Amino acid sequence: MRLQYLKQLGIFSGIGLLALACSISPSWSQEEPAALARPASQQESTGDNANATAKAEVDADVKLPEEKDAGWRPLLPQEGMEGWEITDFGTQSEVRRDGEQLIMEKGDPLNGITYQKKDFPKDNFEISLQAQRIEGNDFLCGLTFPVGDEFCSFIAGGWGGSLVGLSSVDGFDASENATSTYFEFENGKWYEFRVSVDPEYIRAFIDGKEFFRQERELHEFSTRIEVFSSQPLGLCAFESKVAVRDFKWRPLTTDKPGSESKTGDTKQVDTPVKPIQ
Repeated sequence: MRLQYLKQLGIFSGIGLLALACSISPSWSQEEPAALARPASQQESTGDNANATAKAEVDADVKLPEEKDAGWRPLLPQEGMEGWEITDFGTQSEVRRDGEQLIMEKGDPLNGITYQKKDFPKDNFEISLQAQRIEGNDFLCGLTFPVGDEFCSFIAGGWGGSLVGLSSVDGFDASENATSTYFEFENGKWYEFRVSVDPEYIRAFIDGKEFFRQERELHEFSTRIEVFSSQPLGLCAFESKVAVRDFKWRPLTTDKPGSESKTGDTKQVDTPVKPIQ
């Protein structure tokens, strides 16, 4: 009897210990530990945050488009050549429209167009165009423009096809003054040219890069005698067939102070001229 009682006592003790262990141990099969469990709303919020972070990383790589068209005004009509005439160089050739492009056939040596209206400003402006040399090996852009009461020409691809500069500064043409630089232009390729004139500087850009910045103070500007007929505003090419498109201009204002970093060896401008919006 005593032996049977002890056996029963051992069984019940074992059952009691098992029950006690179950009461104090977490049930992993039924619920997630507090350290791992998340409310559904928190899981959604975390997912949204992750998506927002990923989107922010993508947006950080996306560059907003520059307002390149702000204030620009076309210099050529949509069709024809109203306001322009073929320049009377005495060596000119055909100039025609081909859709949005202006085609200047090869001159002997010069061919181009001259603006006939009298509404173009003498100062505080930018001119931009795209040009492609189709045939030939000399300048594809000879842009003549006002500089106050004087005139000057921006030459790109001259003197054998690669010289860039202003003609003329203090009587020296683009091959002889401080603006002289070189760039290899390929036939059949479009290039973007931009010239700005403000009270302090004449600046020239090719494909967005500033090539030179010529101070105006204490300097005289003029054109070579060969392009007198391009004044006050004209575009020509030398012994080259050239296509032109997106020929435009915009006025500038100096009432917005700021700073502009120099490009290459160009000079620092503390209060640059800004385009009118």
